Amino acid sequence: MEKEQKMDITEKSRERYEEWLRNPCFDRSVREELTAIGGDEAQIRDRFYKDLEFGTGGLRGVVGAGTNRMNLYTVRRATQGLANYILSQNGENKGVAIAFDSRHMSPEFARETALCLNANGIKTWCFETLRPTPELSFAVRKLGCIAGIVITASHNPPEYNGYKVYWEDGGQITPPKDKEIIRQVGLITDYAAAKTMTLEEARAAGLYQRAGAEIDDAYMEELKKLVIHPDIIREEGDSLKIVYTPLHGAGSLPVQRILKELGFTHVYVVPEQERPDGDFPTVSYPNPEDPNAFTMALKLAKEKDADLVLATDPDADRLGIYVKDTKTGEYISFTGNMSGMLIAEYRLSQKKAAGQLPARGALVKTIVTTNMADALAAAYGAELIEVLTGFKYIGEQIKWFEEKGNREYVFGLEESYGCLIGTYARDKDAVSAVMALCEAAAYCKHLGITLWDQMLAMYQKYGFYREGLHTITLKGMEGAARIQEIMERLRTAPPKRLGGMEVLAVRDYHSGMRTDRNTGETSPVGLPASNVLYYELGNDSWCCARPSGTEPKIKFYIGVRGGTLEEADRLLADVTEDLVAFGG
Repeated sequence: MEKEQKMDITEKSRERYEEWLRNPCFDRSVREELTAIGGDEAQIRDRFYKDLEFGTGGLRGVVGAGTNRMNLYTVRRATQGLANYILSQNGENKGVAIAFDSRHMSPEFARETALCLNANGIKTWCFETLRPTPELSFAVRKLGCIAGIVITASHNPPEYNGYKVYWEDGGQITPPKDKEIIRQVGLITDYAAAKTMTLEEARAAGLYQRAGAEIDDAYMEELKKLVIHPDIIREEGDSLKIVYTPLHGAGSLPVQRILKELGFTHVYVVPEQERPDGDFPTVSYPNPEDPNAFTMALKLAKEKDADLVLATDPDADRLGIYVKDTKTGEYISFTGNMSGMLIAEYRLSQKKAAGQLPARGALVKTIVTTNMADALAAAYGAELIEVLTGFKYIGEQIKWFEEKGNREYVFGLEESYGCLIGTYARDKDAVSAVMALCEAAAYCKHLGITLWDQMLAMYQKYGFYREGLHTITLKGMEGAARIQEIMERLRTAPPKRLGGMEVLAVRDYHSGMRTDRNTGETSPVGLPASNVLYYELGNDSWCCARPSGTEPKIKFYIGVRGGTLEEADRLLADVTEDLVAFGG
């Protein structure tokens, strides 16, 4: 049966492939690319076995010809569906802001997106050089747009690109709007039905507008408003040494600008990684979560005797850091949980000391983010709110706080190296995270300690929380099926013990129920449905299994709490080993 299904998919893929070769809708370069793979059935199947899915955040895939690829035609089809939805909401005059990062075909995809919207009578404001994703989120609100689009594949490998959609609140699309847009995209079955026009026609009609320096300046001013101790920065800015790498992405100019304007004078940018380059030639994987991405930055840090080392991903929404331990002279890697907690502790402690911490303040985190956030929120009297994985759900909370007037946002973070310190944008922002972390480092230097000393003090104050992530990559059609099998096994027969700790409860976010393993009692998880399994362990420890929404991966998240760092690290290794063995 499985063999017959695979043959059926292969035949349908071949039919689609032949149709693309014949269809005059597709240009000569597409036909040439497809002709070159004519004898490779595996390639044909992978490119044509499905349409590149327009998911809850938009598109993401490998660049190339085919229905399951990022190309001008799949981008145009997605944009036509979005245009139809915007028109149904009477949003054409509000317009759409569009930005892109340094990836291959990003400028071309951004322009094609704009021209499709323009051909539908929808005004666009387009950045004509690369910008960080969070600046696009800011621009949507600043320009009063109905929507925003950023062309980026974030930290994925070089062969990928993507297309993320934002709505008028500046946040990524969330239910039910995402499903409504997905439905409109699904209705576009003929690629030729997607409209377009020339750039000259769009400009002459006043539909294609440029966005640029005026938005950059306004964005910078919003960031500066969030500085707590400009006096400390002025005092310590000339002594703090910072090494920074944009990893060939969009962060270079805005990060250097904000640090310079605030008064940090010793900022050393890794020269080999400063210029935008979609090949990301100096790294195998342009992700600040990957230690290998820091090789050149750490070399420069040792030459300059830097206090901290920073890296942003290609669209500058994620920040990774290393911090110097002055006692050993070594540079210590911080996870996204650790750097997020450092920023949260600094901002909440300083605001409380100044009497500026709101009475109805809320700290928002995702379900796979450190439980230290819960302890920190309790210490400062802030309400801890937990949301599904994805920063769009944190942005959604900000919108609801403003609409209902029942809470004030004080901080939000996710484990995957993303946080937001203000409400000027509704997505994680590595530029403001750099600013906030460097301010915290300056404050620590003022006190005669390092960021690592501060992290150790936080462990003593809140508990020794440690977190890890184990990822299994399973590409293609067969990989997707394998991921489903793993999730089904974990769902139907969950483990009884992990890392020597009993599994106390199982949260199945797909069914929406939490089951107590001892009593059998069930209760709602209180969040929207999502294909996520969460195991509650003893001593504030946990683990979670979740297929990635943007990559061909299944991810295992683990969080533990020990009596010492050594104990916590041992527990983390034990739970990870058991979970991977059970799931694999």
